[in-house]
Amino acid sequence: MKIRVALIVAACAFAAGAAQAASPENGRKAFVAHGCWQCHGFEGQGSAVTSNGAVLSNTELPFEAFEGFVRGTNRAMPPYREAILPSADLADIYAFLHTVPKPKDPNSIPLLK
Repeated sequence: MKIRVALIVAACAFAAGAAQAASPENGRKAFVAHGCWQCHGFEGQGSAVTSNGAVLSNTELPFEAFEGFVRGTNRAMPPYREAILPSADLADIYAFLHTVPKPKDPNSIPLLK
């Protein structure tokens, strides 16, 4: 039992470390290569072309929840298994999404007042 708990803790620590050591530059490339941009736009901003493309940039989901959704979704987005989207690429994509600048507050844009 203690060994199993230790393995689970180690796996969680490894996953968290992988997400922290991820490369936003590689994430941008993986985001395009895996076709994420087709529904979510090139900056993860969502898409006017498809109503299914949710905003992903600056997601507040922890990496584990993000990965769980990507791997197991049963909604409009197909699930992306490890064989299709390696965990290293997914961690890089997550890192990239956190580098996208937040949009300006519409009230701060003079032409929109």
